[in-house]
Amino acid sequence: MLNKLKRLIDLFKNMGMRYVAFRVHYMVSSKLGFHKSKFPTSPDSKTFITFEDWRNNTPIFFFDGKENIPLTAKESEALKIRFRENKQGTFTFFSSKKHDLGATYNWIVNPSTGYKYDITKHWSDIEDLSSEAGDIKYVWEKARFSYLYDIIRHDYHNDSDQAAFVFSEIDNFIKSNPINLGPNYKCSQEISLRILNWTFALYYYKNSEFLTPERFDSIMNSIYWQLHHVYNNINFSRIAVRNNHAITETLMLYISGLLFPFIPETKKWSRQGKKWFEQEVNYQIYDDGTFLQFSMNYHRVAVQLLTWGIRLSQLHNDTFTKAVYEKAKKSLDFLEASQDPVSKQLPNYGSNDGALFFKLTDDDYRDYQSQLDDLRAVLGGTVRQNSESQCWYGLQNLKVDSTRKDGIFSFRESGYDIIQEEDVKTFLRCGSYKDRPFQADNLHLDLWANGINYIWDVGSYLYNTDEKTVNYFVGTPGHNTVSVNGENQMLKGNRFIWYNWIKEAQSSVTEEEDRYIFKGTIQAFKHIGKRQHTRTVTKFKGKLEWHIEDEISPLKEEDTMIQYWNVNPIVADKIAVKAFDDKNKELIAKEDTLWYSVYYGVKTPSIRTSFETTAPKIKTIITILT
Repeated sequence: MLNKLKRLIDLFKNMGMRYVAFRVHYMVSSKLGFHKSKFPTSPDSKTFITFEDWRNNTPIFFFDGKENIPLTAKESEALKIRFRENKQGTFTFFSSKKHDLGATYNWIVNPSTGYKYDITKHWSDIEDLSSEAGDIKYVWEKARFSYLYDIIRHDYHNDSDQAAFVFSEIDNFIKSNPINLGPNYKCSQEISLRILNWTFALYYYKNSEFLTPERFDSIMNSIYWQLHHVYNNINFSRIAVRNNHAITETLMLYISGLLFPFIPETKKWSRQGKKWFEQEVNYQIYDDGTFLQFSMNYHRVAVQLLTWGIRLSQLHNDTFTKAVYEKAKKSLDFLEASQDPVSKQLPNYGSNDGALFFKLTDDDYRDYQSQLDDLRAVLGGTVRQNSESQCWYGLQNLKVDSTRKDGIFSFRESGYDIIQEEDVKTFLRCGSYKDRPFQADNLHLDLWANGINYIWDVGSYLYNTDEKTVNYFVGTPGHNTVSVNGENQMLKGNRFIWYNWIKEAQSSVTEEEDRYIFKGTIQAFKHIGKRQHTRTVTKFKGKLEWHIEDEISPLKEEDTMIQYWNVNPIVADKIAVKAFDDKNKELIAKEDTLWYSVYYGVKTPSIRTSFETTAPKIKTIITILT
């Protein structure tokens, strides 16, 4: 009982009274049925503008119909294959895994478990975490309609009019998912993405014979009530969640006034949405350009949303506060510093559900280049390399600036240190938390050379799975750092909750004539008695060699220090890891075949080399063999 009270106090202290009070009020409101009156299930049908008037006076978008996109069509076999799969009912989930849903999929069955949700239930009665139903993200994935980008790009590049298919998909969703009923109205971010993706299709096919007045009215009525839902539930994401969900939803509200000005309420929704979007961007992106979710992939989500928002504001002669542009530019600086210059990938660091909202190239989603270039183009008219995606935003004839710098890059607010030597990257994390942590991964080390991630982060796999699996992926043992007695650096709570946040962390990187030296210290393991972990990493210039020294203080007599190294098995024979205790005695390596996940819901083998000692120090030498 005393421990539970301590954790509750810790939650209050870290998350704040506003968060706790809102969660309690929201839960009570849901239980008492207040949400059912606020979000009606049989609302009146709304009509705002005739189809003819919309088509003749369409609000400005990235492009005005498929006939006016500044892009040279090139036949793509990859797009043909994905299109054929979609027509047959097979869809790629989370940017990786294919699921055969069948041609008559009803939008409410979880393909990973076979569980069918009750479409007659109000969304507030739907559980988003259920062992029987499985991970609800599997139901949401198709219903966000991101797969439309493959179909539209196939249409454009292979001269194949797919308007009938696209609109039949949208029609089917509207008929099968009544307003505010079932799982697909549970999450306002999913609703927002659905509207954005439908809008992209509406503008692309605006002149199609398959976009009829009746179909247009049906889609606009659905968009209205979905916007109504987002606006009236916005505080959940802005207070209870406050991450990329809030950026997505507030952006959608702002955009509503630009793209649907004929809906009377969008004047208010857009004004409020813009203010909230500016607040969320300024709050969630720290002053050094790092992101409060401590996740590379979710930071790219923010980058894509910033690209939409800034580009549409430009086209409508509107502007945001100065902070939005500053935070967008600093985000680019951070992500490009973290990016491997050869593979264009970033470390598989932080929560990663495979999200790539607007897929406008054939590149694998681990390749960040086109999305970073899209934002760079919108901000300043330059790119690192030209790609198709900029053309979809109506941009062309962009100046190429491929200049990249080597050296030390430090981002103190979140605690990232990066050493870049041509094609060799040393990536380190050492930071304290003022916002909710998602993984216990402090003093993690990632090593890259010549486009290969030799020592890696094992990823996050699934958010809703068994406790042992979750703890492996998000816990300390899934990262290249040190544990005491196999414990996490912080105490794991339910779902995404951590207790005993690390509040004290310092790091620095210095350069000497022949080496770089990183030193970082954290105060951690409070739940087993506070310990200090100090890590020193020496990277020798011109050599694929790193010396690491870890020290735990105090290390009690009954304690064991465990050092973990997660090794890419493809190049395991090209890497040597040796460790020694404080008396220079070589430690015996323990090797386990465990798991690595770069795609959500998919895991492949990974090798974990670990060393254990009762001494307070471990000295390790890592060498990449050529």
